[in-house]
Amino acid sequence: MRKLKEIKLLVLMIIMTFLSGCAITAAGGAAAGASASLDRRTAGTVIEDQTIEIKAYRAIHADTELDEQSHINITSYNTKVLITGEAPLAEMQQKLTDIVTGISKVTHVYNEVTVAAPSSMVSRSSDTYITTKVKTQLFANEKLNGLVIKIVTEKGVVYMMGLVSKEEAEISTTIARETGGVQKVVKLFQYLD
Repeated sequence: MRKLKEIKLLVLMIIMTFLSGCAITAAGGAAAGASASLDRRTAGTVIEDQTIEIKAYRAIHADTELDEQSHINITSYNTKVLITGEAPLAEMQQKLTDIVTGISKVTHVYNEVTVAAPSSMVSRSSDTYITTKVKTQLFANEKLNGLVIKIVTEKGVVYMMGLVSKEEAEISTTIARETGGVQKVVKLFQYLD
């Protein structure tokens, strides 16, 4: 049972990395390096963000009650952490904040966990589809570098993170709001200007 959860976690992290723009598929295999060179975070910060996410998932999975009764996503960008998903009790929601806040190098926690039963696979698939549509439109926009904006979707709510200019924030927010299926857009940007 524990092995299955570890495999699911690994698959989830690979999917999240792909959807966040941290990895790009390209012939020749040089895409990860290209992605890193276009990211506005330092290489050390990118690694720190990945480390924060791994530590958070491990801590959550080590808590049997949280692991078995909730559906949680952790996204770290520039050491600021977004927690999304569902937990059945408000106490669990607070416990998640406490766990993530206690991780070394975390500078801020946005807890957007809903007090509810875990969402269905259909709902999660819909969210993945919305994220893909928004990311595709960001990459298609000539004024944006889609790699600098991280998108997380939970129950139709699109959370946007990144180191961006105010113009980039406005353009990307408009794109997200106009994407089919998006219920709401939450900007968690850090501004360069």
